[in-house]
Order: sequence, then structure tokens, then C-alpha cells
Amino acid sequence: MPNGNAGNQNAHRTVVERKSDLELVVTRTFDAPARLVFEAWSKPELFQRWWVPKSVGMSLVSCEMDVRTGGSYRFVFSHPAFDQPMAFFGTYKEVTPGKRIVWTNEESSDQGAVTTVTFEEQGDKTLVTFHELYPTTEALEEALAGSAQGLPEQFAQLDELLVEGW
Repeated sequence: MPNGNAGNQNAHRTVVERKSDLELVVTRTFDAPARLVFEAWSKPELFQRWWVPKSVGMSLVSCEMDVRTGGSYRFVFSHPAFDQPMAFFGTYKEVTPGKRIVWTNEESSDQGAVTTVTFEEQGDKTLVTFHELYPTTEALEEALAGSAQGLPEQFAQLDELLVEGW
């Protein structure tokens, strides 16, 4: 199959669920081993190819990632509607290669969300679970109205990258 999932779209659909007043969980299965899916999340040159939903007209102008426990990241985004670029940054609290990445989101003045991504190998496929824990219900509501809406498109773009290979 040229696009990898043409006849099997339901098996690879992105599920976005609000689990509580503070938690968002997103899951999707990818047709690739955990090692490769982890690489797409941890190598800047791959991450920047899929992380920004193409439909929003935004670009990732800088992607700095030191993906190791204690490392940090900084992403700078640009959009024609922004007066100036926006930066998002934080610290990697836990990195287990091929299995798990936990990071903080420190750009907001309040305590930011903590994001945990797990990679569960299931034969020749990988179940990715993206879990965000927000400090307040308001912060979760803001994410659901904004950035979280792009996650299905982002995960579909990751799927395309994995099918294409690199």
C-alpha cells in the first residue's frame, strides 16, 4: 500500500480523551517498531518534520532538543498572525530510550503541564500514549480549545513520516 494505512484507517485513528479535570490522553498505533517511533520523537531533524500541524500555517523555526534525563528543549514557532515568534521550552524529567519520555512545559507563568509519552511495542507496531497532566482545569480547557486540537493531524503526519522512512 502506498500510504501504509489506506485500507486500515480505523485501526490507526488518533483517540483524544479527557481523562479527568487535569488530564488529557491521546493514543495511536503506528506501523513501525518502538525504536523508530522513539527516534521520530527524539531527533530534532525528524521531530520538526511532523510536530507542527500543516493546516495551521505555523512553522517551527528553531528546534533544539537534548533528549536525555535532565536535558532540555526549546521550540520557536512563527505564524503570520504573530507579532513575534513564540517559544516553548522545558526539561526532560525522564528518558528511557525506546520506551518513555517525560518533559515539563515551562513557558507559561503558572506551573505548566507535564507530558509523558510512552512507546509500547506490539509485534511490528507501536502504541503511543501521549499523556498531559495540567496544573489547573482552566489550563486543560485552554489546551483543549487550542493546541490539543492539532494532535490528530500531528500524529497523522508522524504516521506519514514513518511510512516514508528517512
